[in-house]
Amino acid sequence: MTDFPVLTFIIFTPAVGAALVLLTPSRRPEVVKALGYAATVGTAGFAGYMLWHFEAGEPGLQFVEEHRWFSDIGVSYLVGVDGVSIFLVALTALVFPIGLLASEGGIAHRIKAYTFWFLILETAIMGIFLTVDLIAFFVFWELLLVPMYFIIAGWGHERRVYAATKFFLYTMAGSAFLLASILALGFLHQRATGTLTFDFRTLMDWNGLSGSTEAWLFLGFMVSFAIKAPLFPFHTWLPDVHTEAPTFGSVILAGVLLKMGAYGFLRYSFTLFPEASVDFAPLLLVLSVIGIVYGSIVAARQRDLKRLIAYSSVAHMGFLVLGIFTLTTIGLDGALVIMVSHALTTGALFLLVGMLDERTHTRIMSELGGVWKAAPVLGGLFMVALLAGIGVPGFSGFVGEFLALLGAFVVHRWYAVVATAGVILAAVYMLYAFQQSFMGVPKGVTERLRDLSAREVIVVAPLLVLSLFIGLYPRPLLDRVEPTMRSLIEHFEERTDYREPKQSGEDAPVVERGRDRRQQREDAEDEAQP
Repeated sequence: MTDFPVLTFIIFTPAVGAALVLLTPSRRPEVVKALGYAATVGTAGFAGYMLWHFEAGEPGLQFVEEHRWFSDIGVSYLVGVDGVSIFLVALTALVFPIGLLASEGGIAHRIKAYTFWFLILETAIMGIFLTVDLIAFFVFWELLLVPMYFIIAGWGHERRVYAATKFFLYTMAGSAFLLASILALGFLHQRATGTLTFDFRTLMDWNGLSGSTEAWLFLGFMVSFAIKAPLFPFHTWLPDVHTEAPTFGSVILAGVLLKMGAYGFLRYSFTLFPEASVDFAPLLLVLSVIGIVYGSIVAARQRDLKRLIAYSSVAHMGFLVLGIFTLTTIGLDGALVIMVSHALTTGALFLLVGMLDERTHTRIMSELGGVWKAAPVLGGLFMVALLAGIGVPGFSGFVGEFLALLGAFVVHRWYAVVATAGVILAAVYMLYAFQQSFMGVPKGVTERLRDLSAREVIVVAPLLVLSLFIGLYPRPLLDRVEPTMRSLIEHFEERTDYREPKQSGEDAPVVERGRDRRQQREDAEDEAQP
């Protein structure tokens, strides 16, 4: 650990790059590109420094920086990283340079504007994962909408404006509930203690909410996080946005944005509202299982490759939420692995589909065929990404889904049994899509298909290599994640009647009911009074 403000550099290095891009004349696209690469690679370097110096056995926040911002209203610049956020930060830092390199072939116009919004987007995402003041978190949460809107609307496909508007309105509606809940929580704390603060650490340790108030605040946070996740039935914006977004927009959506809802549940909902989290866990388990099965069935009905992968993300996010709301250490570990794995494998799939679309100008499976024979490198990499995405042993997807299902089996075996159908369906629709698009004899648009260039291979290969590494040796990831996950479970056990189930292979109650802890505390306070 050092005094170097590495988290501030991670957040604002892209913003500095964006400012320099804005000052660069549009007639100098080579300078704009160089600034974009310098900012993203520099951010990746700072993220690597953070990852190297992170203490694996420490569950709490590390590299904490705190500065007064608006003291009169209890808002401060407060950043920190722990097992929940460290790999999300590292993943974001990896994806953005790759995305800029991947955009070389597809972004031929308004390079300055694209690079500017690209770097602002990275700043917003890093701010979301690193700030732990609720107001600052909300500022970055909202800032994200602006660059993402312009990237989709400016460089997307035919219905890009519709998709961008739908994305903006959906997420903005959810943000209204989030802001109202944040303000209510801060003012309730002020009324009870005399201090107005939005410091996550202070609010986490405060235990002054009634059961009904905690439930309503949890629901306010949940709506916003469920939309971003996206959790069934809040998922309807995702397929349209994925389909119409440019390739890099889809990679960011799959790799980073979809993880923000799950991150919000882990960082804020669990710690601020532990009793409500336990009470609503059965509902969210049901929704996650529905999402797994529904997303898989609808994906199997798609004929557009990109739309198929988009619906597969709904199923993957179901597995993610399933792992989270098992409220077990092993389920939470699995959820974090799924976050990382889905970004790597689905990001690679979207990149490869984008490269195929650039060559053939179609993503309809019936219009393709014989791609593997015409372009063996493209076909081979797509097959590897496909196997990684459906969770074949040896890749990261298997580790994450196995841990999430194991956690579900401990809580209630039938959640795990039904969710396993999603694994089988994923193999069916992904292999069918590969057979239709890549097998057979080249025809029509695939007869003279150009294979991947060295640049394109360099873009995709690191994602698949990392997925393979995590699948074969997940210990470095789990060693840094598990202490924080255990501390979350301990937080539940301290603040609620919850006890982590230990029975393997049996239906175990999520909560040991008995007397309510809040009532016990009130009784103890009454007895202490003279």
